[in-house]
Amino acid sequence: MKALRSVPLLSLLALTSCGIPATGVVEAGGPASGTLPMTPVYFVENGALVAMPRTTELPGDPEAALQLLMTGPLAGEGRSGRLSTEVPGVPTAMALPPAIDEPTNPPSPGAPTVTVEGDAMAIRLPPGMDGLSDTGVRQIVCTAAAAYRLTRPSDATVTAEVTDGGGRRVTASDEGCPDP
Repeated sequence: MKALRSVPLLSLLALTSCGIPATGVVEAGGPASGTLPMTPVYFVENGALVAMPRTTELPGDPEAALQLLMTGPLAGEGRSGRLSTEVPGVPTAMALPPAIDEPTNPPSPGAPTVTVEGDAMAIRLPPGMDGLSDTGVRQIVCTAAAAYRLTRPSDATVTAEVTDGGGRRVTASDEGCPDP
């Protein structure tokens, strides 16, 4: 009878000492997820703006969304398979930075910068990106505003002042942007 009482105790000991050492948290990348973060990027199809979802490491970041816009549409993308853009790509012939002490993380010279204050944006395009058409400006405003709204939903209209690489300023809003 005594042997039968010790069986549960022996079983418990065997399970708790199986030889696997205890470890702390092991970092192995980002959290598990079923979907990748997406941001809408606005291209032109048959003369109208259309939002195309793009994967991004920085959802909600207008600057990251604009960089996706500047890479252009993918081949065969869109309903007709013929998306276009009126936003030029990243200028490739950039001057080397001066050999002086700079901030540790200055913005890339070919990247747009976006400053947000409430529902107002100031979008500054890099040198070489000037002479944008009205459609190009709409692509920029709709893309930046849609990215911004991913993490800050609001019914308020987002107004953006776009300064192109030549210094021309255009003010527009996301009113009338197609839904993503």
